[in-house]
Amino acid sequence: MSTSLDLFRLDNKVALITGAASGLGAAIATALAQAGATVAVHGNRRPADDTAAAINASDSNAKAVAFQSDLSSTTGAEKLFAEVKAKLGRVDILINNAGTILRNEATEVSLEDWQQVLQVNLTSVFQLSQLAARDIISRGAPGPEGQSSGKIVNIASLLSFQGGIRVPAYTASKGGVAQLTKALANEWAPKGIQVNAIAPGYFATTNTEALQADETRNRQILERIPAGRWGAPEDLAGAALYLSSPASNYVTGTILTVDGGWMGR
Repeated sequence: MSTSLDLFRLDNKVALITGAASGLGAAIATALAQAGATVAVHGNRRPADDTAAAINASDSNAKAVAFQSDLSSTTGAEKLFAEVKAKLGRVDILINNAGTILRNEATEVSLEDWQQVLQVNLTSVFQLSQLAARDIISRGAPGPEGQSSGKIVNIASLLSFQGGIRVPAYTASKGGVAQLTKALANEWAPKGIQVNAIAPGYFATTNTEALQADETRNRQILERIPAGRWGAPEDLAGAALYLSSPASNYVTGTILTVDGGWMGR
C-alpha cells in the first residue's frame, strides 16, 4: 500500500502541460516536476523555453522539455502530441491548460473570433484528450484495483457555471469543457483514466490584465471574493498535483473550484 507521501509522487510519469510558457501552466508544470514527473511544457505561439529552463535549473533531478504548437490551428494538437511522443515516448498525464479570451459585445463578435476561441479552449482539449487516451489505452489494461492508467486534468473556469459579461465565446467554451470532462470521465473510468477539471477563480494572469487594470471591476471582484485577493498561479498547483497523482484515483468527472470562496458567496 502506498504511503501518504507516495500518493502525491509522480515518479516515472510523463506529463504534458499546455499553455505552460507562463502563469498557471508554468506553476502547474513546476509542481508536477517537483513531484517527480518528466514534464513536456507547451507554448502556443512560442516555446515554453523559460519554463523548462527554470524547472531544470531548480533541481538536478528535474526534467522539462519545451514544445511549441499553435492550438488555434485544427492540426496543432496532433502536431504537439506527435512531437511529445517522439521525444519522451508517451504521455501519462495531460493538463489541458492552454486558453484564450476575446472580450467584445456579443453583437460585435465575429465568427472568426468565435471559432478561434472555441478551437483553442474546447476543440483542442478534446483532440489532445483523445490522443492521450488512445496512447494510454494502447499500452494495456488498468493496473490492479486502486491503480490508475492515466490522468487528464482540464482547466475550466467560473464561467463554466456563470454567464460572464462580454465573453460569449469564452463562456461557451468553458461550459463545454465542464461537460466534456464528465462525458470523457464516464467513458474512460473503466479503462483506468481519471478525467477531472479545475475551475480557477480570478487569478492574476495575462488573461485578466484588463480586469485588474479596471479600478471599478477590480474593486467589485475583490469585494465578492471571501479570501479578499486575486489568486496567484501557485495557488492552483496543489489542486493540479492532487488530480494528477494516485491520491485522486477514485475521483473522476468532477470540477474542482479553486476560487478563494467566490462560488460559495
